[in-house]
Amino acid sequence: MLLQKLIQHLESYAPPAFQESYDNAGLLLGDNTRDITAALVALDVTEAVIEEAISKKCELIICHHPLIFKGIKRITGSNEVERCLIKAIKNDLAIYAAHTNLDSITGGVNSKICDKIGLEQCKILSPASNLLLKLVTYIPADHLEGVRTAIFSAGAGEIGNYDWCSFSSQGTGTFRGNKNSKPFVGNAGQLHTEPEIRLEIIVPRHLAERAVAALKEAHPYEEVAFDLLPLENGYSTVGMGMIGQLPVPADETLVLERIKAVFDCKVIRHTALLNKKIKKIAVCGGSGNFLIAKAIAAGADLFVSADFKYHDFFEADKSIVLADIGHYESEQFTKEVLKEIVLKKFPTFALRLSDVKTNPVSYL
Repeated sequence: MLLQKLIQHLESYAPPAFQESYDNAGLLLGDNTRDITAALVALDVTEAVIEEAISKKCELIICHHPLIFKGIKRITGSNEVERCLIKAIKNDLAIYAAHTNLDSITGGVNSKICDKIGLEQCKILSPASNLLLKLVTYIPADHLEGVRTAIFSAGAGEIGNYDWCSFSSQGTGTFRGNKNSKPFVGNAGQLHTEPEIRLEIIVPRHLAERAVAALKEAHPYEEVAFDLLPLENGYSTVGMGMIGQLPVPADETLVLERIKAVFDCKVIRHTALLNKKIKKIAVCGGSGNFLIAKAIAAGADLFVSADFKYHDFFEADKSIVLADIGHYESEQFTKEVLKEIVLKKFPTFALRLSDVKTNPVSYL
């Protein structure tokens, strides 16, 4: 199939608009109009992963961590990134990354961590902001259902676990067309008064253009009046980290031992235990120190993440247990997330999980 078709499916789950400003998710190398027959899924792209993709006759690597992250001024093979790019280009190998956009979605990296720990009633720990708009428009009553359905079909109207959400109210619209107009109701050059329905629908910012196009296509008026209003509301199903609950409160040591076993950790760095049962657990794949305050505010008993620095541990302040399980360890199941997303749409596609352990950290 076309690489573009696969990318469109991946980005319907983890839109590039959800990535952090510093990130570089998306197609990093290759022509999206080419045909592909097989893909390799990896956490990182290393020389060993490139060799694996070639040996397994894959034309694409789907990775979590972008190979190209910092600026590249020359490609001479002087470091591993450059050598990977040279070998990939020589072997016509495409590379696609789903990074912080995959971290931020419900059903993404952090959802998988929650599943592995066995958490229930999970939700986003720090909902994203500035990603939502309110679409407001005015419709003749007889055309309300058709227009509303078209906007919903474009992806608007989702709030948390609900979709097709809207609000409507009755009012009166006025307009007067000039000599070049062809009004749906009334006559050109004459003031017309029309009973209308005001329709309000939440739309994700990255889908606004599609929603407006659907509105205009379904609306009977020659000129469609609408507003796109920015919202400060948090996006409840998109953001960083997650928090959930254990089915039954458990001893701190037992919880940490279970996490150590499930994530195959050689060691867990953690703050002092508080001698109380663990019920609520916050998680963040990869570097999560920026969410410590959020985890405490949410009432978490334990925050599982990675890359905590020495001074980060002091932020626990005897109110939470911080557990650093390692960056690779926390994100190792991301390959499963990507596999599930792809095979849900393309169950017969040749998708292979990398066997290369790319963890750069070793333990004695």
